[in-house]
Amino acid sequence: MKLKDKSNGTSDLGTNSIKSHSETTSTNHAPSHEEIRRRAYEIYLERNGFGGNEVDDWLQAEMELVSGALLARTTKERKRKA
Repeated sequence: MKLKDKSNGTSDLGTNSIKSHSETTSTNHAPSHEEIRRRAYEIYLERNGFGGNEVDDWLQAEMELVSGALLARTTKERKRKA
């Protein structure tokens, strides 16, 4: 079964089109709601889909994305100054 997808027009159901958080987080902005949602879903899948930890997954995803963006921004600024 095919579904409309914003990125390429159609998408197969059952395929994993989630990009890793390092591919989606930009160093120039705070992570978006969508980026956090996608990373939280990755964490959920890493736990084999066991429910009950939705808030913890969200908070972990947010922390990873924010800290990753800060680290990348700091590294970029240091390289620019050097």
